[in-house]
Amino acid sequence: MPHIVVIGAGQAASVLIGTLRSDGFDGDITLVGAEPELPYQRPPLSKGYLLGDIARERLFLRPASFYADNDVALMLGTAASDIDLSARTLQVGDTRLHYDQLALCTGLSPRALPPEIGGDLDGVFTVRTLADVDQMAAPLRAAERLLVIGGGYIGLEAAAVARKLGVKVTLLEAAPRILGRVAASETADYFRALHRHHGVDIREAVALERLVGNGAVTGAELKDGSRLACDMAIVGIGLLPRAALAETAGLRTESGIAVDRFGRTSDPHVWAAGDCAALEHRGQRLRIESVGNAIDMGEAVARNMLGADTPYVPKPWFWSDQYDVKLQIAGLNVGYDRIVVRPGRSDGEVSHWYYGGDTLLAVDAMNDARAYMIGKRLIEAGKSPPSKLVGDADTDLKTLLTA
Repeated sequence: MPHIVVIGAGQAASVLIGTLRSDGFDGDITLVGAEPELPYQRPPLSKGYLLGDIARERLFLRPASFYADNDVALMLGTAASDIDLSARTLQVGDTRLHYDQLALCTGLSPRALPPEIGGDLDGVFTVRTLADVDQMAAPLRAAERLLVIGGGYIGLEAAAVARKLGVKVTLLEAAPRILGRVAASETADYFRALHRHHGVDIREAVALERLVGNGAVTGAELKDGSRLACDMAIVGIGLLPRAALAETAGLRTESGIAVDRFGRTSDPHVWAAGDCAALEHRGQRLRIESVGNAIDMGEAVARNMLGADTPYVPKPWFWSDQYDVKLQIAGLNVGYDRIVVRPGRSDGEVSHWYYGGDTLLAVDAMNDARAYMIGKRLIEAGKSPPSKLVGDADTDLKTLLTA
C-alpha cells in the first residue's frame, strides 16, 4: 500500500490531505506536526482570536473526526527530522517512517529578537502559533504600555487589537516607513494615518538598541538615544521559511524550499506546498505567504502527486483587518513602477492599483470590496485597463471587465 507522509499541520497540509482523499487516493496517509494541535487557521490569531472575538474551536480547519473517518494517521507534538532521500525514510520522535511520497508543508517561523538585546525577557512575544497567542492574551489585557517592534501587517494588526483593548501602543519601524517591504507608500500612508487616529505612536526610521528589564521587560533603548517604558513587547520583524529540514536532507533551497511548476522539489518523491515553497513566478523565485496560495497550491500539489502533471499557476490574494478597515489585496506588486489611486464611493474607501509599465500587477483595496473583486478578475484574466480609466472616479469598473 503506497504511503504519503505530510509534514506540517497548517492550511496547505489540511487541504492537501483532503484533496488526496477526495481525488481517490486510498493508500496510507500520515500527518506529522511539531505542534500538538490539529491543523488550524493562523490569520485570525493576531486579529479576532487575540481580541477574544473568535473561539478556539473555530480556528481548527477540520474536526478530529475528519482524520479518523479518512484514515489519516496523526503524529502531532513531535517534529520530523533526518530525512533520508535515498531510503525514503524520516525520523519522527522514536519512529522511523518509510514514505513513497513526501509533502513538505512546513510553513514559516517568526524572526526572533536575539537574547543579547532582551529577546528572552519575560513579556516579550512573537505572533505565529496558537500557543504564542494563548500565552500573550492575558498579559496583553493587563498591560498598560505595549511596544510593537516591526511595522508589517502582523505588527499593525497586533497594535490595532491592543488599542481596542485600551492599551497604549508605541510601534517601532527601523526602515524609513511601515509596510516598506510589502506595500506602496500610498498604502503605508493610509495605515499610518489610521493608526495615529486611533492613538498609536508610530516611530519610523528608528531602530531598537535593546529591551531592558530585570527578568521581565520594562522598557526599551532606541538607537537614536531615546528610551521608552513598556510592560510588554510584541516582535513582528519578519518570517522565515521552515526549510532547514529540507536543506539538511540535501534538497535544493532558495528563499525557501525550491519547487518546479508542479510543486516537486529537487527530489522526484518529495513535494512542497504553502508558505515554505519557493516557486518560479515572472522569472524569479519567490514565496507567496497567503492563505489563498496555501489552499490553491495544496490542491494542485496533491493532484500532481496523483499524476495530474498540471502546472500550478498562482492567483495571489491576501487580506488584513485593522480597526474597522478591511484591506484586500489581489495580485503581486513585484516590479511595479507607479500607483494609480482610485477614490471609493464613501469616506474611508480607496484602492491603489499597481502598474508595471502598462501591465496591471496588483490592487490594494481599503474597505472597497468592489474594487478588489474587479481588480482580482482583471489580473487573473491577464487584462490591464488603461490607468487613466482606473483613476477616473467616473469610470464604472465593471465596464473594464468586458473592454
